[in-house]
Amino acid sequence: MITIGIIVAILVIAIIWAVSVYNGLVNKKVSVQEGWSSIDVFLKKRNDLIPNLVETVKGYATHESSVLQNVVEARNLSGKAQSAKEQGVAESAMQNAMMNLFAVAENYPDLKANANFISLQQDLNALEDDIEMARRYYNGTVKENNVAIEVFPSNVIANAFKFEKAEFFEIQNASEREVVKVNF
Repeated sequence: MITIGIIVAILVIAIIWAVSVYNGLVNKKVSVQEGWSSIDVFLKKRNDLIPNLVETVKGYATHESSVLQNVVEARNLSGKAQSAKEQGVAESAMQNAMMNLFAVAENYPDLKANANFISLQQDLNALEDDIEMARRYYNGTVKENNVAIEVFPSNVIANAFKFEKAEFFEIQNASEREVVKVNF
């Protein structure tokens, strides 16, 4: 009778452990989805802001149409991205296009002094900060999720219920990882 009680107790403990691990994995998966959703919201805000910025610059820099076209194409690429990897590629294109746009703006003092342009630039900078924080949060949740899926013994439950690792949101342009050399 005692042996049956011990076996039942071990089974109950094993079931409670399995349910706890399963719930933890689901929680981590949902956190990854939430993190990606936050990035998506900020990217949508930025993509909504960019046409206003392009229109403002267009009024001053009419012969810089290729730069403006690159910004629009980068915005469209960002809007079509479906995965973290695709979004990373789109972000690299967006960063390059925006750097070129602001470089063009430097050549137009009236544009740099335009209140609408200044406001849009400040809004864009604030959104970029929000996107950076959302990326950090997302990558942190991806790390926790992926570790939980790979480590023993939770990997047993993860494999049994087909939990999948998530992709990190990484910089796709290798030159952005390089240390900038500053000469005085």
